[in-house]
Amino acid sequence: MPEKDFPWLKTYPRSVNWEYTKKPEPLYIFLENTASKYPARAAVDHMGKKYDWQTLWDEVLCLAKGLQEIGVKKGDHIGLFLPNSPYYVISYYAVLLCGACVVNLNPLYAEQELKHLIEDSGAEIIISVDLEMLYYKMHQMLRETRLKKLVICSFVKSLPFPKNILFRTFKAKDLAQVKPEERILWYDTLTAKGNNPVRPPIDPHNDLAVIQYTGGTTGTPKGAMLTHENLYANTLQCLSWFYEIDDHPAKMMGVLPFFHVFAMTAVLNFSVAHGIEIITLPRFDLKETLKIIHKKKPQFFPAVPAIYSAINHCPTREKYDLSSLRYCLSGGAPLPVEVKKTFEEKTGCVLIEGYGLSESSPVATVNPVRGENRAGSIGLPLPGTIIEIIDPQDKKTLMPIGERGELCIRGPQVMKGYWNKPEATADVLRPTGEGDLRLYTGDIAIMDKDGYIYIVDRLKDMIITNGYNVYPRNVEEAVYKHPNVEECIVAGLPDEKRGEIVKIWLKLKEGRTLTPDDLKEFLKDKISPMEIPKLYEFRDQPLPKTMIGKLSRKDVLAQELEKK
Repeated sequence: MPEKDFPWLKTYPRSVNWEYTKKPEPLYIFLENTASKYPARAAVDHMGKKYDWQTLWDEVLCLAKGLQEIGVKKGDHIGLFLPNSPYYVISYYAVLLCGACVVNLNPLYAEQELKHLIEDSGAEIIISVDLEMLYYKMHQMLRETRLKKLVICSFVKSLPFPKNILFRTFKAKDLAQVKPEERILWYDTLTAKGNNPVRPPIDPHNDLAVIQYTGGTTGTPKGAMLTHENLYANTLQCLSWFYEIDDHPAKMMGVLPFFHVFAMTAVLNFSVAHGIEIITLPRFDLKETLKIIHKKKPQFFPAVPAIYSAINHCPTREKYDLSSLRYCLSGGAPLPVEVKKTFEEKTGCVLIEGYGLSESSPVATVNPVRGENRAGSIGLPLPGTIIEIIDPQDKKTLMPIGERGELCIRGPQVMKGYWNKPEATADVLRPTGEGDLRLYTGDIAIMDKDGYIYIVDRLKDMIITNGYNVYPRNVEEAVYKHPNVEECIVAGLPDEKRGEIVKIWLKLKEGRTLTPDDLKEFLKDKISPMEIPKLYEFRDQPLPKTMIGKLSRKDVLAQELEKK
């Protein structure tokens, strides 16, 4: 597609250059440069304990040296099994400095999932923490997988005084009893071996920085191979989008887990590259998040729709001053229009929806920070990114403006492929004939005449009932307009007569009531009769969510199967 035909160029933010010409560098250069530029500026605030940029970089050098002393070399795969903390930040960049590759592991994974990821990724060393729920999972992996060494960080040492004393005194049961063992090493021991690691040469275009496992919403998780160039480029693409930020100290809420690709780029790498202080929370807690925003006044707050929705429905929200928020970026899941509208009304901060996936490092599109922020749209392509809407049948033909097709991505942030899965790679990465690759996302979307993109649904989530295509997101958007609905998930269930039948799971707002007949009547003028759900399940408890708070269609379907 010739550049002049890109529809988004005529509505592109004036202060953002769509051309991307940056020379790729090793990802750790962000931290090294920021430590040089702002050595004494606050870098991480972990539950009240602060680290400056120079201290972080010094720790990275020491840990990299220690890892090399125990045999870590270029090309090795090192697992991180850590909550948000200074340890994650330090370990991430130390592994990269060694020329090794980070394998992100979710602390909530079950043992079988962890076994698969460790064996599949080839990780032989994992860095974790001495919290009981994490340590014992990893100790089990040491006995049952290829794992050779476990590096353990002291959680208490990451806390400020007097929290460190209080935790050891009153929450000692949450700490693991780590017994001396040859294959278990303490973080403090490794970081005491010097601060002069060898720096192997990095080829940013080819060398892997991270293996990021997909969420596994469709079968076994696959490891997206993200190079230094992929993540370096995506960080700079995001920074150029937020062109208003200057050199004054700023703060970022770190509530999303760093092991998730959205937080890894939009919180961690973004903040490190620009010298923004990260306020880390080991896990999301609504009351604690609101208290921190009220007290510490962060400007940046990337989150998922479920977190913004929780703030909307918090009965004590008025107690907290949220006026410091300037940049709220929603990702990880579709942002319901009503959630966006309510959040903006209650906080005064524009909620910007973006879009991405593990395979694109992850950010591909974002709504403009200033200018037209179109509700329901995932925005415009980032600099250097080409978005194409392709015919999902022939996988080649470009769809006309306004027509549905598969959303495809081209750009420097597109992954190298799936680790050890050449067939799966060939299925989603295909040559364009113009010297690059096109990433097929599996998402159905349309692009309007101004280049704004709208996700219709996941190709695999589409329900076919009586030969009619039903897109769950379209139904959910209509249901969210009802004032009594707090959460909903729509999915298709097998049905002998129709092929599939539309079912909805709902949680209502506290104190509200709604019957299936009431909802059907409400939806009559909003969606077609084929789209109106036939089965209804009302729940008193919140609907199941993933680790980052994304409503989980996979889990409600699994629960449905268990009933049978």
